[in-house]
Amino acid sequence: MAEKQNVIGRFAPSPTGALHLGSLYTALASYLDVRSKQGQWLLRIDDIDCSRNVDGASSAILYALDALGLHWDADVVYQSQHHEYYEAALMQLSNNNMVYRCTCSRKNIDALIYPGSCREKVVLDVMSYAWRLKTDQRIISFYDEGQGLIHHALDTQHGDFIIKRKDRLFAYQLAVVVDDYLQGVTHVMRGCDLIDSTPKQIYLQSLLNLAQPCYHHLPILVDSFGAKLSKQTRAPVVDLTNPEWVLFRLLGLLSQNPPAVLAKASVSEILQWAISNWQPHVLRGLQAIKLNKC
Repeated sequence: MAEKQNVIGRFAPSPTGALHLGSLYTALASYLDVRSKQGQWLLRIDDIDCSRNVDGASSAILYALDALGLHWDADVVYQSQHHEYYEAALMQLSNNNMVYRCTCSRKNIDALIYPGSCREKVVLDVMSYAWRLKTDQRIISFYDEGQGLIHHALDTQHGDFIIKRKDRLFAYQLAVVVDDYLQGVTHVMRGCDLIDSTPKQIYLQSLLNLAQPCYHHLPILVDSFGAKLSKQTRAPVVDLTNPEWVLFRLLGLLSQNPPAVLAKASVSEILQWAISNWQPHVLRGLQAIKLNKC
């Protein structure tokens, strides 16, 4: 009999502000999914882009999750502590001739997909450059638990993409692949807005000989105009004076149909019910859920 896999999930917010309803919606879904599988739920603060970080945001995130009873396992991990691991991954790719220096900027690229202008170009150390990963004509296919079978052609849909920026910060695609490996993540649940990143990450995993997690992309929450709830669209910070009501509302948005009596239950009672009755399949195929009022 095969040994049962230890499920490890994670929530990885950026400390660019306090959590809004859309962030907590994703956090709760991930938490319930992992706990329903008797797994570990980890917390990672994606703070690698220091120019966007907001003072006090990390503490506010931890406070919000704690107030809602979404308690994580193990110590909180911070991306900013992983630069040496990202550098090692870049070196491995470089040694395998899979990356090249690129001096192009968005202003001088007319095409939506990068045309590979710098692939054969000599770029000196003294120049300002990013590192791009070489892609080819392969098709990346994966089964997504929320959206079904996905196929992406790397060269025509993505092209050679950046894994380290000109400002010397590592790009999201490389960082998240390395981070998930370091934390032993087996299940990634996140919003549909990130599904186009997944083929790039699967490609990187294959090049770095890393295991591929199971992916589940949830429908995102959008406002009455169809815009994703985010800090950019000024989504309001969630009022945590009544965490029980916040959880009850989130369960409704996740289409879990919580019984009305649960609205008067405690945080621990609500979560216990939600874990026991978790049904992620009811969201399958949906890409967005509209809020009439945020």
